[in-house]
Amino acid sequence: MIIYGLAALIVGILAILWAGGLYFFKTAIRRTPKTFLVDNPNLKTEAEEELISNAADLHWFDAQQSERVMIRSHDGLKLYGTWLSAKQPSAPTVILAHGYSGRGREMAGFARFYAETLGYNVLMPDDRGHGESEGDIIGFGWLDRKDYVQWIGWVLERTGKHSDIVLHGISMGGATVLMTGGEELPDQVKAIVSDCAYTSVEEELTFQLKQLYKLPAFPFIPITSLITKWKAGYSFKEASALKQLAQVHVPVLFIHGEADTFVPTSMVYRLYEACATDKELLTIPRAGHGTAFRMDQDRYKSVLEAFLQEHIS
Repeated sequence: MIIYGLAALIVGILAILWAGGLYFFKTAIRRTPKTFLVDNPNLKTEAEEELISNAADLHWFDAQQSERVMIRSHDGLKLYGTWLSAKQPSAPTVILAHGYSGRGREMAGFARFYAETLGYNVLMPDDRGHGESEGDIIGFGWLDRKDYVQWIGWVLERTGKHSDIVLHGISMGGATVLMTGGEELPDQVKAIVSDCAYTSVEEELTFQLKQLYKLPAFPFIPITSLITKWKAGYSFKEASALKQLAQVHVPVLFIHGEADTFVPTSMVYRLYEACATDKELLTIPRAGHGTAFRMDQDRYKSVLEAFLQEHIS
């Protein structure tokens, strides 16, 4: 009887843990409303701060002659993006990667800078599981890296083989462009700009689990990762921008807010150290998560423009 009781207890505990893993999978990985982001104290901005794109940027974006474009991913999803053509046919192109639960339109502030100031073509994709793009699973950059390789191919077909390409992402998008950089890319990709990226999905979700739920990583992260591998095709450990940096061969500009408590600022220093190619690091005092561009726009633009002038023909 004792053995049967002990076995029943173990089975019950395992069932509870599995149910917890399914809950966290649905919360973080499934395409569902992300209510845990609402009123998250680690995403609060100071009163004078704005988000990536303010009302003026969005008004500018809506006034542009943009084109809605589409590719089909390697696994059959329709992925949509917005294309802004430069005045000069030979202009470079920036591909902008948005953050978790966002969409391409939210990168309008960056799009305006690249288009108005630098004269770039701009491509603003909606990631799988986001915006108008299909997909029920959020890839946290790992699944998206293959999509961005396809978007790079789309740009080359659109602009020709002589157009330089820059990848610029923020938050999950920052991790996405680093993960993409670790893939085999055409020579036209000249530089990567990664703003407030996490080192890996495992480390970021471990951090958030402690912040939001006051729970330890074990056993919840391994169980949720196992479920994600089963249902989504990737594990948290393999989805690592830190590891992908070993295969990045183009210059990288790392940017992070010094007051970021959502993706800890400490992560950018580890990413910077892991990068073996040409690299620069910009940290913005008092900037929280994703607010570096708005907190000190002059310095952000100045450093970014100098970096691009050095590496883009």
